[in-house]
Amino acid sequence: MAGEEEVTLESLRKKMADFARERDWEPFHSPRNLLLALVGEVGELSEIFQWKGEVPKGLPDWGEEEKQHLGEELSDVLLYLVRLSDMCGVDLGKAALRKLELNALKYPVQPCKGSSSGKKRTHHPTSASNSSAEDPNSGGTSEEALKR
Repeated sequence: MAGEEEVTLESLRKKMADFARERDWEPFHSPRNLLLALVGEVGELSEIFQWKGEVPKGLPDWGEEEKQHLGEELSDVLLYLVRLSDMCGVDLGKAALRKLELNALKYPVQPCKGSSSGKKRTHHPTSASNSSAEDPNSGGTSEEALKR
């Protein structure tokens, strides 16, 4: 049963590759086609939330059928993303970990933590990696900061 096995990005990648190969769908799984399918699935996911306004964490007011539908749409997005990354030759797990490292440099904890206004801080003016990442003329990027 699928719920009892360990789920990793690699196991999903292999299952998606097998699924496509068994159906002779590989010729149709170009990066462009997969991206467009992914965008379509994100649209379907968005429709679930479209007229609900803000919803509390955990979705306590949602019925089981709604939550199951949400899980299916989230899964569609994940599976297309895994397949797209595979067809592009990108190790999605490693790319995600690297992106988290870059974000940690771009948004250091102390300048970003807490806010009396209750708003999320997405820019810190004294963060060198943040300003160089946003200014294409600065010659620096947050990737360069990660290499240091």
